[in-house]
Amino acid sequence: MSGPAATDSDSVVLYGIEDKPPLGKAIPLGIQHVLTMFLGNVAPPLILAGAIGTVTGETTFLVQMALIVAGVATIVQAFPIGPVGARLPVVMGTSFAFLGPLIAIGNEFGIAAVFGAALVAAPVEVAMGLSLDRFRNYFPPLVTGIVVMLIGLTLIPTGMNYAAGASAGPSAEGYGSFANLGLAGLVLIITVGLNQFFDGFLRVISVFAGIVVGYVAALAMGMVDLSAVAAAGWITVPTPLKYGLTFEPSAILTVAFLYLITGIETIGDISGTVSATGRDADEKELRGGLIADGVMSAFAAIFNAMPNTSYSQNVGLVNFTGVASRYVVGIGGVVLLVLGFVPKVGAIVSAMPDAVLGGGALILFAMIFASGARLIAQNVTLNHRNSTILALSMALGLGVAFRPEVLQQFPTEVQTLFGSALVTGGLSALVLNVVIPGGGVGTGPTAHTDGLDPDSAANIGPDASGTVDDD
Repeated sequence: MSGPAATDSDSVVLYGIEDKPPLGKAIPLGIQHVLTMFLGNVAPPLILAGAIGTVTGETTFLVQMALIVAGVATIVQAFPIGPVGARLPVVMGTSFAFLGPLIAIGNEFGIAAVFGAALVAAPVEVAMGLSLDRFRNYFPPLVTGIVVMLIGLTLIPTGMNYAAGASAGPSAEGYGSFANLGLAGLVLIITVGLNQFFDGFLRVISVFAGIVVGYVAALAMGMVDLSAVAAAGWITVPTPLKYGLTFEPSAILTVAFLYLITGIETIGDISGTVSATGRDADEKELRGGLIADGVMSAFAAIFNAMPNTSYSQNVGLVNFTGVASRYVVGIGGVVLLVLGFVPKVGAIVSAMPDAVLGGGALILFAMIFASGARLIAQNVTLNHRNSTILALSMALGLGVAFRPEVLQQFPTEVQTLFGSALVTGGLSALVLNVVIPGGGVGTGPTAHTDGLDPDSAANIGPDASGTVDDD
């Protein structure tokens, strides 16, 4: 086993990328990576299953698939297969960026269209990896920050429904009851308390700890039905294409645009990870990471999981602990696989009351918005030009989200595509940034949204280079 790596003044690393900590240390360090990303990985399939009627009762299965795919994708990033993978300690998981649009697609066209769009559009990120230098200038911090803020804002109503105790919305029985609001409030208070008043590992797992406390409280209150846990088996085998695939052009275009955004996020995550070792990410690492994002998202669609992307909270964990070993992250990937193949684990998570998940999700969604706002504040001068782009893009994006009827005269495909605040607002920002003179903005720090930002519950700080990684 290799010992701690030598460090220089620009490095925070204790174990380098190729170092192998002793197994007694490597296993808990790998589990720590899983704890850091666990909520962000299982929350999207939980919310998706609750929001799309055609997969009601399939929550446990979708959670299992999310864990299995995240495990495989993480292992591939750490130990590449040919050009697929960065050969870095990059933790992969379900992307929150896709959640809102995929819910809309699922309700409009069915769950098969969700996975069909995710599969067909996945080569977008592969193409980004193969043409790395050509697209980065089109997504400066102004454009990326606007998209990140829209992601957070459009997900907050979903988080509020969960906090009120019913993913189906205000018409559901028990919506907004004191019991539900109390559970959500408990999770929120525990999470914020650990985040703000503690350091180290407790801060890293504050969201996870809040969820656990809320779950235990719900058990004590008799609000958890564990019958599905008793009925669940101990071992399962993944079922590819369980829901089939259908291909809707508007859905594919929507998801393709989101792959562009998550590709930029992945570049930021890889750069933040490598910066812990005192150097910059090279082109091979960036290209391999992007290709893996695309290939693993296609793999996810085949195995009934949402698109995968790199997790920024784990980038922060690398910089905080100084453990940059890809072998440690590989162990984390194996742990995810084991959890995914044990149905009882998925059943336990699926039995979680909506209000418990909502308390954590509200924080997560709100911090997504805050991370986008901070990205713009720290990297963009809000002069007349940039303020106009920001204001108009946000207005158009939120406008179609709040008043989708404005598009009712258009074909259904157009309504689905441009009814997404991310697409309308993001495309507006992209186009305005190109056509309005006076930009001259190149690449810059990018933002990420599968978890919380560095100053929030699930993350622990800026990366070693000083740029902010906003998951």
